[in-house]
Amino acid sequence: MNETIVGIATPFGVGAISLMRISGAQAREIAERVIGKPWSEAPRYASLQSVLSDEGELLDEVLMTYFKSPSSFTGEETIEIAGHGGAFVTQRVYERVIECGARAAAPGEFSQRAFMNGKLDLTQAEGIMDVISAQTDLALKAAHQQREGRIGKRTEGLRQRLIEILAHLEAFIDFPEDDIDPETGAAMIAKITTAEEEMESLLSTAAQGRILREGARVVICGEPNVGKSSLLNAFLGYERAIVSDVAGTTRDTVEEVLNVGGLPVRLVDTAGVRETEDNIEQQGVERALAQVGQADLAIEVVDVSQMRSEGDSLSHGASHSLRLLNKSDLGIHPSWEGESGILFSCLDEKGLSHLSDAILNLLIKEQGSRGAELVAINARHQDCLRRAKQSLETTRLHFKDGVEFAAVDLRLALDAIGEIAGRVDTEEILGEIFGTFCIGK
Repeated sequence: MNETIVGIATPFGVGAISLMRISGAQAREIAERVIGKPWSEAPRYASLQSVLSDEGELLDEVLMTYFKSPSSFTGEETIEIAGHGGAFVTQRVYERVIECGARAAAPGEFSQRAFMNGKLDLTQAEGIMDVISAQTDLALKAAHQQREGRIGKRTEGLRQRLIEILAHLEAFIDFPEDDIDPETGAAMIAKITTAEEEMESLLSTAAQGRILREGARVVICGEPNVGKSSLLNAFLGYERAIVSDVAGTTRDTVEEVLNVGGLPVRLVDTAGVRETEDNIEQQGVERALAQVGQADLAIEVVDVSQMRSEGDSLSHGASHSLRLLNKSDLGIHPSWEGESGILFSCLDEKGLSHLSDAILNLLIKEQGSRGAELVAINARHQDCLRRAKQSLETTRLHFKDGVEFAAVDLRLALDAIGEIAGRVDTEEILGEIFGTFCIGK
């Protein structure tokens, strides 16, 4: 933290401009050595400067901006250099900055310094990477909300309420002659129970967070010739899968990634499920059933123009499922009357928007608002919340054994919840999180 660092913030390659950051106590002095003269510009004012070699040779003409501490991203003295975007010229300027006293930044070191200097909490730092890696509108919206501190504020509120309870418990420990009366004890347990419920509410967003960050796995399943491949093509808007009247045409899975109403979706077309003696087709059927078991959502396609079969639903095992009543343009067989599902026609794509809405409603919990507040915890938050909730459950159980035992468990819960926003520092956690960042971020 005492060293001044430099990092290239734009991707390697050729472009219009490249951006470089210098951060640390000596940022301004290093910039003066780079341009060969004293710095005379006001903070936050971009000025044209010449980057010179040690011999005074021009390396590049750049726009240079000074951000005075603490009014910078990292909270430190910062210089940003916007130069020409060639790979070679960018590298030469970068090397010159290092020659003048800066150290090459490690991945995520700028964001880590911002965290260490109190400019953002750990959840906001993770939100930055979520913004960079977002693939759809909903994922971007959730990332921005995390970057703004929504998760951090909720968990910090929880932490403060638990601190208040712990303060009361420790007061009783310090003055053992004052026993906790039943009414006070019941009030404390009620507060702990409320905190557990809020943790459970946050934990319930873990699946949503994974889907927004990684995409949902949506598997199309059904019997042969019901229109599974036609549905895949309708979603994609082009002929990706072969469509034929011959049963067993699709023998392996066909996967494509697409955006469904702002949600990243990996759509998987599978072989028709039926009894067969063809060894290759049987392998396709087995793969289809395996895919359903791994799906976030299984769309079971049926042909409503034909008599309904007596077989069981093929979508068992998926986290969510819905039935698509396909070929409705050919008329609906009486055996399907009263059956719930989405009426659909792959021929004219009737019902496609209704199907997209149904997918969103099943996979994203804020159904009416389409993500007005997309709280979506990640795997690290989930682990912390699980440990905190487990410790709170033990706290309640230990109340009858004595406040000392309950206080120990409550401290464990506080440590776990504090890890989410970075209130409890561990080098291992910080290294794991910031090590996944880009250099220069």
